[in-house]
Amino acid sequence: MRANYRLQRLFVPGDLAAEVEIEADPQQSHYLAHVLRLGEGAELLVFNGRDGEWSASVATIRKKAVRLQVRSLQRPQPAPCDLVYCFAPLKQGRLDYLVQKAVEMGAGVLQPVVTQHTQVPKLGLERLRANVVEAAEQCGILAVPEVHETVRLERLLSDWDGGRRLIFCDEDAATNNPVPALKAIAERSLGLLVGPEGGFSDEERRMLRALPFVTAIPLGPRILRADTAAVAALAVIQATIGDW
Repeated sequence: MRANYRLQRLFVPGDLAAEVEIEADPQQSHYLAHVLRLGEGAELLVFNGRDGEWSASVATIRKKAVRLQVRSLQRPQPAPCDLVYCFAPLKQGRLDYLVQKAVEMGAGVLQPVVTQHTQVPKLGLERLRANVVEAAEQCGILAVPEVHETVRLERLLSDWDGGRRLIFCDEDAATNNPVPALKAIAERSLGLLVGPEGGFSDEERRMLRALPFVTAIPLGPRILRADTAAVAALAVIQATIGDW
């Protein structure tokens, strides 16, 4: 069932059930009362990533607090997306874009990875998580992706579940067409690894290609920026062997 885009959607952390009252946090309360200017009785949708999507209405508005009355279930909670998206952190504006698009395109886990050419090794994970929630609110997504702590590439690979195929974007691939390599993948559990702005080092590329659970794919004849490559890779994977 598709999302109702006519109503405002709000992520809330608490449990959801019919007739439950919840209090929006201060930032949400300000947004509902002073930006959207919703009045008492106004309708909206709430979700928490666990209990599905529920209709709700504004119960009371106080100076700094808005209380919501949960009404009825509108969409049941789907199974979480099973695509692990691994990415080298970028500068902030492009990173925000990358995270938002990954959420929109079906990533179930976001895993930051430090490579040899990564220029931004430290991340504000709370900002990433806020971007994940905002993208889920805007795009009708109920299964909110997890954001994991940053790891180095060597640790990611040593801890990787060998039953999950890891696809990595290799600018040195011999062909421009990723579809044949993707169609040859038998596993349904997938991961995607997109490198940093400087690409993977030769050493990292050799390390990746030597692993039995790794598949290298090209992304066409043009050089893509890292954030563009992320969107292109997610799109071709979802269209070829994903849930599109």
